[in-house]
Formats: sequence, C-alpha cells, structure tokens
Amino acid sequence: MDPVYFKEILAGCKANDRKSQKELYKLFFGFAMKICMRYSENKEEAIEMVNDGFLKVFNSVNKVDEGRPFQSWLSTIMINTSIDHYRARIKRLKMEELNNNHDSEDTESILAKLNYNDLIKLVQRLSISYRTVFNLFVIDGYNHEEISKMLSISVGTSKSNLFKARQQLKEMLKETLTGQIKEQY
Repeated sequence: MDPVYFKEILAGCKANDRKSQKELYKLFFGFAMKICMRYSENKEEAIEMVNDGFLKVFNSVNKVDEGRPFQSWLSTIMINTSIDHYRARIKRLKMEELNNNHDSEDTESILAKLNYNDLIKLVQRLSISYRTVFNLFVIDGYNHEEISKMLSISVGTSKSNLFKARQQLKEMLKETLTGQIKEQY
C-alpha cells in the first residue's frame, strides 16, 4: 500500500471523515476478520467483533503512533475486542466447572499437521472458555499469567482450559481422521 495514500486515509479518519473510515475498513477488514475468526463461533460473530473493533479504532485513531506498524495496533484492538466479547458472553453463560490440577500441556501435537482453516474450524467447536484461552496462548503467544489477568481467571484455570482445549482438539482430530479413512473404504 502506498504510504502517502495510507497517511491521507489516516488523516481523514482523525478528522472523522466517513469516506476515509470506510476506506480504512475496506483495506483492513480481511486482516481483522482473520483475528476475530479465531475467537468466534461463526462468521457472523466474527463480523460483529470486527465491527465493534473498528468502532474502537475510529474512536481512538488519534492515539495511532505513525512511527509503528498500524497492523500491530489494529491487531491489539481486535484481540482485545474479542476478549471483550468473551467477557460479555461469560456473563450470560454459566462458567464451566474446571479442574485446576492439570500440569503443563502435552508437547506432542497432532494439531501441527493441520492446515490453518482446518484448525480454525476445530477451534470454533470448542467452548468459549477453552477457545479463548487456546487462541491467546497458542496462536497469539500470551503466557498464562497474562491470560489470567486479561480474562480475570486464575493461572490454574488458564492452564486447565488450555489442557482441556488441546485434549478436545485431539479427540476432534481423531474423529475427523477416522471419518476420512472410513470414507475412503
């Protein structure tokens, strides 16, 4: 993207110009959508997260440090917006009972053999608690202490959610692979 053009769009957004906001949205929709899809149950929920995230972007666009990559700033907003959705949803749902006595996760990873889209489809089938911790830890690189603060849960709950998410993903993968083998015969 042309840096001069991007600066013009950013300046327009800072001036609350609707055309500039629409252009910024169109330019970065796909990038934002990839982030939000990891945290959502479906495409509609992801679009809702993206739209909420862009509302935050437009309300705080004056805080953009033009010396740093815009995508990093946008990524942080989209992740935080996804976490906000998680928190709102948790208030509506009763939190799952979790066992806090699990040790570190199994280092063997069947999941490494999946392509990105297959993994996202499986991750979306996880409960919101497991899905959020899995995304934050495995995909976005946060540690359990950071996750516990972001989600207002204990470190043990974060570890337990990750452990259980991985176990469920492994089971889903086994089911998927077994189904594919049966289809071949």
